[in-house]
Amino acid sequence: MKGKVCVFGSFNLDVVAGMTRFPLPGESLIAQHSMMGPGGKGANQATAALRAGARVHYIGKVGNDDFGTFARRHLEKTGFDAITLFTCKEKPTGNALIYVAGNDAENMISVYPGANLTVSAAEVARCQPTVAAADILLLQLENNLSAIQRMIDNARAANTLVILNPAPWQKISDALLAKVDLLTPNSTEAMLLTGVTVTDISSAQRAAEALHRKGARQVIITLGMAGALLSTETQQLHIPLFPAQPQDTTGAGDAFNGALAARLAAGETLPQAALFASAYASVCVEHAGAAHSMPSYADGLARLKAFADLAPQPLAEWV
Repeated sequence: MKGKVCVFGSFNLDVVAGMTRFPLPGESLIAQHSMMGPGGKGANQATAALRAGARVHYIGKVGNDDFGTFARRHLEKTGFDAITLFTCKEKPTGNALIYVAGNDAENMISVYPGANLTVSAAEVARCQPTVAAADILLLQLENNLSAIQRMIDNARAANTLVILNPAPWQKISDALLAKVDLLTPNSTEAMLLTGVTVTDISSAQRAAEALHRKGARQVIITLGMAGALLSTETQQLHIPLFPAQPQDTTGAGDAFNGALAARLAAGETLPQAALFASAYASVCVEHAGAAHSMPSYADGLARLKAFADLAPQPLAEWV
């Protein structure tokens, strides 16, 4: 059976420009191409979870503007089991300006959160039954922290498993980390959380150890070309990177997190779900546009089977 994933997170309208390289300060460059479409880490991860096999209820907030109208139309045709979309009269719908450049399709992003930062306590309270009915609550940090904290408290009260992707960066307390069942930072976010510069598996192990001391019970640190580190209080595994021909890495982290939540909700173990999420993300980066490029479950499974020799590898104990 498909598991139930509730995703609380941002919706942004993305404007993406493909470049040969990033412009220097004060420089104007001609883009190779551009596109406008749906984005935001919450909506992206919800879409990934849906396409990776979960039943998804998406919760977000938009402005009372044309971008908000676009958001509603887009989300209604995505195929979610349910949508709760609040409206802010004072702030516009969130938006993001994205550069994608070079052969490795690296990205540079500027985000204006707008309505995403205005979720009220009353709106969170209205979502409590939805959170309680889910197997997993998946969140990011692109909303106001007060709402994120209340959502996590509601999930814990209902015994709903909490996955927090701490992106984009906001300072969060150790008390909040201790309420999270699974934390999924990238190397930069792990460094900001711990003060440990993360450049490889070894330094990721040290960062993971620091996060465990702060109260995080399970951690996956994504490391780009180096794959990912899965760390619990009893084991550490290297999750391999799957081969890909990247066109746009903008949605890679969102693809990974959404697929991870979907497979955990389906009953897979954490190592199994993380390996599938790595395969799924490798398919995602081969297409342009974060929300539009989320693969199907079949696509992720095909990539997993094509490289059946790749598997989580146990690592030495912490140093």
